[in-house]
Amino acid sequence: MRKILIVVGLLISLTACASKPAPNPLRPPAPELPYRTWEIGLLAPNYMEVWAESVDVLDQRGLAYFRVHGGVSAIQNPPGNRGNPKGWPARPGAGATRPMTGIDLPEIVFVRWQSLAEPQTYRVAIPISEENRQEMLTPYTAFCRFDGKHIQDYRKIITIGLAPGGIAKAWLSGDCLEPLELGRFTGSIHPEGPYDGTSNGRHRPLSPIAKDYVDTHEIPFGSW
Repeated sequence: MRKILIVVGLLISLTACASKPAPNPLRPPAPELPYRTWEIGLLAPNYMEVWAESVDVLDQRGLAYFRVHGGVSAIQNPPGNRGNPKGWPARPGAGATRPMTGIDLPEIVFVRWQSLAEPQTYRVAIPISEENRQEMLTPYTAFCRFDGKHIQDYRKIITIGLAPGGIAKAWLSGDCLEPLELGRFTGSIHPEGPYDGTSNGRHRPLSPIAKDYVDTHEIPFGSW
């Protein structure tokens, strides 16, 4: 009877081991973060429309992730040319965001984009320092004006502003925290020109409202 119990126990143990999926050596372990995911957001000055061809991330583990974001950015185009494209807002929003699920905190964020107002194609590398990454992991008690509540918040959103002349500016922001400026970066003209798989080597067109502004005003280079 004892031998039977030992055999049954071994069978149960083997069945339990067999039912557990083997780890995939090609899939990195999930990053250990105090939140489910961090985010990247894109924005642009009024009327200065952009098309992000690709946003790539090299995370702090040395793993590269390609085309994790792209497309249009957050922008305001008031009709009647009533918007001011100069400079950046004192408190920029998060922008058009996408979650970086399964990606560890970044070491470098690469952006390649079409500046449609010029038009021109640029690329830029935005380094994220260890100090910046520690800031992304630091919890703060924040007051949310939209619902009047205090919450624990993190600066887990990297917002990137893209402007004519190849200028990129980056901030760390949270849902209810004041944005923290990371720096201003000057990109370079991409020698291959525009390419996003659909534009056939041509820059995408401006929207009618943005085109009307660009046709009747000078682009305020140097204000970003």
